[in-house]
Amino acid sequence: MNPELSSHDDGENRRSFLKIAGVGVAAAIVTSSAHANRALTEKEKLSRIASNCWPARKIFKSRGDREDSPEVAEMKKKYGQLTMHDFPQWTKDTYPGVYHMDLWSTVFGDTTDDSQYTAATVQREGRTRTFYQWDPSKPSSKRWVDELANLQAKTGTICSHISNNAPQNIAEPNEELRQEGVRVAKIWMDLASVLGAKTMRVNTGIQGSRVMPEATSNDQGYPRNDKIVVYLEQCIKSFRELAEYGEKRDVAITIENHWGLCANPMNIKILIDEVNHPYCEATPDFCNWEHEYHLFHGLEVLMPYTRHHIHAKYWDRWKTEKKDWNDVARSVRILNAHKFTGTISIEYEHGPWDDIEGSKWLMNQVMAAL
Repeated sequence: MNPELSSHDDGENRRSFLKIAGVGVAAAIVTSSAHANRALTEKEKLSRIASNCWPARKIFKSRGDREDSPEVAEMKKKYGQLTMHDFPQWTKDTYPGVYHMDLWSTVFGDTTDDSQYTAATVQREGRTRTFYQWDPSKPSSKRWVDELANLQAKTGTICSHISNNAPQNIAEPNEELRQEGVRVAKIWMDLASVLGAKTMRVNTGIQGSRVMPEATSNDQGYPRNDKIVVYLEQCIKSFRELAEYGEKRDVAITIENHWGLCANPMNIKILIDEVNHPYCEATPDFCNWEHEYHLFHGLEVLMPYTRHHIHAKYWDRWKTEKKDWNDVARSVRILNAHKFTGTISIEYEHGPWDDIEGSKWLMNQVMAAL
């Protein structure tokens, strides 16, 4: 790491930039609200867009010597490779005029520095897998984060949101596992505060499954779902604790429709209503639903709970011979109807283009509908 990036003056400049940038975001939102009845300018629309690591995930450098698939090899040949430290400048070069970023936890860290990683174990569908996960609490990781913050200041980019997969077992009935998930989430919230992020997503997963239990019949003949009540209770407990911690760090904890308990919009509504804290809100995704009718009705349910950030996604899993259910313009119109003025992250999942070209197409679709 360059020692100059750790200097007191540079650190003060970086913190000043992040503070000013945050004020600028608030001012932009007020301006957007004031002019809600007129068409937005191109510059105003770009100020609402955030880049996203997900479309670029295949070209991020990774640990180990895993062989690339033909698709990944082709993308790396076309675009080169990235690290998170490259991402701020890459955002400006790839999406001219965009300066907000949505950073994905899985591609944090220096993949050449073993001291930043810790062994972690996860169980899923009856199988146990051990992998090395980036640990933000390590001293070398903290220095790496400081350098990322300096690069944001240097490039004039803003980390608006962190999409975080690292904390596990937030709804786990096993209290020890649940508490460990909360502990990890708090460390990441400290990191989010350093980077100036206003929101951070945490998943509502449980050990061993991404799918929630269904109701079963009982002696009275009417189905009950007793298992899911336990998961909801544990998840409410976790998110209440994280919201209280987030208030101290000025980082809201968010729930995205992203597997498991939160795949159902009613569960997200229940969680946020029960937590009942200004630092707990929703980050809706246009596509992460279990059936077609959730795409728009689910988004409608979550909009009253959404203040800061949205994942605008295109995913051709919803395209049939008769209809493409993933109507981006219709989803954006729902945001407009609810007077949403936050950032919209461009998350192209899969379709007719490679993920980076697809993200550019998706950005144009979103901007046209704003």
